[in-house]
Amino acid sequence: MQAFIDFLATAELPDDCRRMFHGRGGRYPGAEHLCLDWYAPALLLTSFCELSADELATAKAALETFWQRVGEAAPLALVYQYRSGAGTRTECLCGELPNDHVIEEQGLKFRVHLMRGQNHGLFLDMREGRRFVHEHARGKKVLNLFSYTCAFSVAALAGGATEVVNIDMAKGALSIGKQNHELNGLVGGARFLGHDIFSSWGKLTRYGPYDLVIADPPSNQKGSFIATKDYVRLLRRLPELVKEGGELLLCLNAPELGSDFLMAQVAETAPSLAFVTRIANPAVYADVDEEKSLKVLHYQKRTSDIEA
Repeated sequence: MQAFIDFLATAELPDDCRRMFHGRGGRYPGAEHLCLDWYAPALLLTSFCELSADELATAKAALETFWQRVGEAAPLALVYQYRSGAGTRTECLCGELPNDHVIEEQGLKFRVHLMRGQNHGLFLDMREGRRFVHEHARGKKVLNLFSYTCAFSVAALAGGATEVVNIDMAKGALSIGKQNHELNGLVGGARFLGHDIFSSWGKLTRYGPYDLVIADPPSNQKGSFIATKDYVRLLRRLPELVKEGGELLLCLNAPELGSDFLMAQVAETAPSLAFVTRIANPAVYADVDEEKSLKVLHYQKRTSDIEA
């Protein structure tokens, strides 16, 4: 834990919601199990190994010292979450969370919930993906697959997209997605489909074709999507939804699968898609092995002239 304490000695609070400390990247020996996120006005400490009472007390004291040093007037609000293969345990160690917890990222607002499960409403590692969409969406029709709480949709419409179709099996997440649009004054322009993507190709085709398609599926969620068997199913149908010259963001967040896994599947299954670049992750997520970190691959559908 010393590497984490040393980090806190010079750290500053970010200006908006983001990860502060990423031990999971393996760049802080002895603190590989710890992560720290800023969801203003609260800090979230996550451990992937259960901390003893003494270790937790040490971490809490270090965070209290950090809080005093950065000069925040409000009392420290600190949430601790322990994640294991058996489940997740979350507790508020001190302070209080807002009843309606709304955070801001890159000028956009999102509703989050730190005390419920592992998914808090906004995946912080996808920050640069949302930036890309915001910067490339003007005048475009967008398809947001596995949309969760529709953060990509918010970014797209705020960036000038003409229309976004969001689809996700989790209707509760879509409900929060609608709220996120309202928080940002985005009225109209978005559809919210609470369906299984693999049984909805007809409907998605009728709403298309699309200038930009985003696929950010779970990597291993039983009953929804298993990357090793389902990504190829997705890739067989995606090209027909995209306009010639249109763009795609294909995302993969499975440490055991590198970008070569996804690129090989695209090359074999969807040869009309040309690789452009990999979107860089936020610097804080730097990993000793970047292939274990989030993969966001930018593709473009070849035009007939190029294919000829």
